[in-house]
Amino acid sequence: MLTKTKIYLSSPHMGGSERKFVADAFDTNWVAPLGPNVDGFENDLKNYLGNEKYVAALSSGTAAIHLALELLNVSKGDEVLCQSFTFSASANPILYLGATPIFIDSEADTWNMCPELLEIAIKDRLEKNNKPKAIIAVHLYGMPYKANEINAIAKKYDIPVVEDSAEALGSTYFDKLCGTLSDIGILSFNGNKIITTSGGGALITSSRALKDKAVFLSTQARDNAPHYEHSSVGYNYRMSNVLAGIGRGQMEVLDERVCARRKNYNFYKTNLSKYKNIEFLEEPQGFFSNRWITCIKTDSYALREKLRLALLQDDIESRPLWKPMHMQPVFNGYLHFTNGISEDLFEKGLCLPSGSNLSEGDLNRVLNIITKTLIYDK
Repeated sequence: MLTKTKIYLSSPHMGGSERKFVADAFDTNWVAPLGPNVDGFENDLKNYLGNEKYVAALSSGTAAIHLALELLNVSKGDEVLCQSFTFSASANPILYLGATPIFIDSEADTWNMCPELLEIAIKDRLEKNNKPKAIIAVHLYGMPYKANEINAIAKKYDIPVVEDSAEALGSTYFDKLCGTLSDIGILSFNGNKIITTSGGGALITSSRALKDKAVFLSTQARDNAPHYEHSSVGYNYRMSNVLAGIGRGQMEVLDERVCARRKNYNFYKTNLSKYKNIEFLEEPQGFFSNRWITCIKTDSYALREKLRLALLQDDIESRPLWKPMHMQPVFNGYLHFTNGISEDLFEKGLCLPSGSNLSEGDLNRVLNIITKTLIYDK
């Protein structure tokens, strides 16, 4: 008896050439934390993002956010404005440093940080003599946030922006690559991202000095001495040479992965747009999403759950949209500026299987379950 294969939300997808870089690491015994693949991967990313950028390959996107905040001198007692509708890794590093997160809700066009609420929050904090130290804005599910508006507000009040591009490698905003739109950008190469190093991340900056400091801090902040000398607190955040080898191979297929993810989105949208109780997130003019995850918004919590459970019954992974940070128990009591948009998206939204390795049969299987559920729901 044949059993159905599980369909995952977003599984790793190897291109094949990763093996040669990893094999080279083994053959040359470069399995220590550093080595030629780390330099090579950073150069690959630099070439992709633009030669005016500097890249530090790190152990995770979370580590990159942590170091970004430290590079911006965020410390205990400071306030950091953070997009509420995101994964907790965007906000957790604020607490690592003893700082205080203040959460900003979304706007409906991109589901990302609302510029109007951001400025309201800044004015509120200034009135209370608490100027925020940084802003963390997120390109959610690969959709760019309104960078021109966010950057203009940030410049007006002289507050640096950390650009969380963990989900947006390959996305562009008016022809500029996400990750390069602000003071410091970060990337993630977790196993579910558009390309992966198994686990990993990167910090992006226009300053060689900031890149060098990030590398220094990520390698336990060892001072230049023949012995182990430390005048700063450091972290074990550097990417390994083996994992960087995977990344080098993945960079060779990045454009293909973006095409595949966008094809998934077009498939779902073409076949499901006729249902009035399903909405898709469209690209505003000038925005180009890598469509890392295809998301739908239903007209009710009940329908979202019917769809999720029907897919689960067929061993198909789907997931509600992110639960906003201001609703999370761990952030209970922190100040937030909200308009109800992210709460509504969490209640009614669903992430559909979006891996670049989905077959036509996989997509049709997902579609059939959704279609049957929608018809039955009528």
